[in-house]
Parts: sequence; structure tokens; C-alpha cells
Amino acid sequence: MAAENTSKCIEFFRNIGRLKHLKRTGWIRHNVSEPETVSGHMYRMAVMAFLLDEGDNVNRDRVMKISLVHDMAESIVGDLTPHCGVSDDDKRKREVAAMEHFKTLVGEKSGNEMYNLFLEYEEQKTPEARLVRDLDKFDMILQAFEYETDQDRVGSLEEFFKSTEGIFTHPKVKAWVEELYKQRRESGPRLAD
Repeated sequence: MAAENTSKCIEFFRNIGRLKHLKRTGWIRHNVSEPETVSGHMYRMAVMAFLLDEGDNVNRDRVMKISLVHDMAESIVGDLTPHCGVSDDDKRKREVAAMEHFKTLVGEKSGNEMYNLFLEYEEQKTPEARLVRDLDKFDMILQAFEYETDQDRVGSLEEFFKSTEGIFTHPKVKAWVEELYKQRRESGPRLAD
């Protein structure tokens, strides 16, 4: 029994390890040089959660955990975006199946926790899930800003900024977004509003 569980854990680790090499689709579509990986994205979101405190009215540890599992299924299904020709319903079914598979590999306790955190994010019914959505979108525009400045492509990733206008809800993330926009304005030519 122990050898079987150990073998399944190794299979799980190898699946998750794919995220270290899976480049994010949006950046590939925009010909970004050396695009970030899904695991890099999830890691920075979890680190962002460290900056939360009691005044943010969320369970910081839960936010970190949701950040670490919200894209976990992509290790099996890939980084599907609206431009991939896969319906939202089909994408969700694929991701749920991947997370159900992970439950069979890691055991009931850990598997159920990861699966339930994934569903919590998908359903967006808790303050923690909504904050993780904010972190997800904030990390995306922060990464876009980094590509624009580091790769001399000022303004070329405007589509990512436009896609997030008016969606942020958490006060701390809104403050970060405001500062990011300020730095973006100061870093290059005036962008069209």
C-alpha cells in the first residue's frame, strides 16, 4: 500500500512539475521573449498573499493555498485562453477532471482540500476566491508591464490592461493597480485612454 501511494505521489509531482515549463499562452500569442510559466505566475500570486494582513479581512493562508491550486489543472489540460477555441464549459469540464485525477493520486485528505480550493476559486463565492481572482489579474498586468519595460515594447500589451479595467474589487489590490498604472504612465509615451 505504501509503495503504491508513494508511486502515485511521484506521478502527481511529475504532473505538477510540467507547470515549471508550461509557458503562458497569452504571452506566446503576443510574441513575448522568454514568457513566464504557469508555475511562476502561481508562485508570485502566493507571495503577494504574504502582504495581506488582518485589515484585509481574508484568511491569508487560504488565499495562498488557492493561489497555488487555481491553475494546477493546466498541467494536464494546458493553459487554455478564450483564443484557444475551447468553450468555457468544456474548459471547466477538463479542469475538473484533471483535479479529480489528482485526488486519486494524493489521497483523500490532501486531494479533497486541493479540489475544494480549486472549486472555491471557480465559483467565486468567498472573499478569498475573489481576492485570488484580483491577484490573478493583477499579476497578469504587472507581468505585461514588466515585458513592456524590459523588452522595449512600451504600450504593446495594452490589450491585457484593457481586459482588466474596472474588475478589481479588493482595496489593497486596487491600490497596487493604481500605482502600477502610475509607473506605466511615467515609463513611456502617453498611451491612448
